[in-house]
Amino acid sequence: MAAYICTTCGTQYAPTPKPPASCPICLDERQYVTPAGQSWTTLDVLAQRNMNAIRELEPGLISLLTFPHFGIGQRALFLRTPHGNVLWDCIALVDRATIEMINAMGGIKAMAISHPHYYTTMVEWSEALGGVPIHLHEADRKWIMRSGPSISLWKGQTKELLPGLTLICSGGHYPGGTVLHWPAGAGGKGALLSGDIVQVVQDNKSVSFMWSFPNFIPLSAPRVEGVVNSLKAYAFDRIHGAFADRTIWSDGKGVLERSADRYLKIIRGDGSYELQ
Repeated sequence: MAAYICTTCGTQYAPTPKPPASCPICLDERQYVTPAGQSWTTLDVLAQRNMNAIRELEPGLISLLTFPHFGIGQRALFLRTPHGNVLWDCIALVDRATIEMINAMGGIKAMAISHPHYYTTMVEWSEALGGVPIHLHEADRKWIMRSGPSISLWKGQTKELLPGLTLICSGGHYPGGTVLHWPAGAGGKGALLSGDIVQVVQDNKSVSFMWSFPNFIPLSAPRVEGVVNSLKAYAFDRIHGAFADRTIWSDGKGVLERSADRYLKIIRGDGSYELQ
């Protein structure tokens, strides 16, 4: 039996004789089903048509991105530390070349994923890398479409992933939305691996927030405040977002706070913005 993958979001399902009737991830208002309807692929077919490319973002941090574009199009980040390596977020394509590259650079000790849109083929990745644990926030357990023994659910506001690496439950468009704080990043000034919980936007000078990015449904003011408040205790100069070329290279915490202030003024109807 094949473990089918939704072509729209990249989520893999448990092996079945035929494709699932629908993808609950895409039926949810935070995602979408295309006008052409639900479609499926498999990992074998995907590997024949696509490839992963690597790019160093800064010392110790490598981006993994699939070409041509597949699913949502996010990148995974391979983070190397003196205490072991981590795969942050996930992409659907697991291929031999990428696994060999990761193993040649020391393998990984753990995986962690920001939210359900990026769970993709996480079980396949774990198995290919030796059965490493996949750390997901328990608040999002209902969105796990393929379970496995490597999945480890955590609770609460924070979790030490490895020495010097902290998972922070910031919420956002999922209750278990998580970011990763890397204090050694940005040359010791600190970096945030944010997925799209904190979405780095096109100008690379600001960030934003949405309940649904594809459907343009804004995130509520209390949820935005929750994201900002969850990060007040952490120092970071850089924010690495979910997509290629989406990084705030300096003053990351200031950018987050100013962007959130702008967002909150607009969504609350502040007159100084409405009159512009």
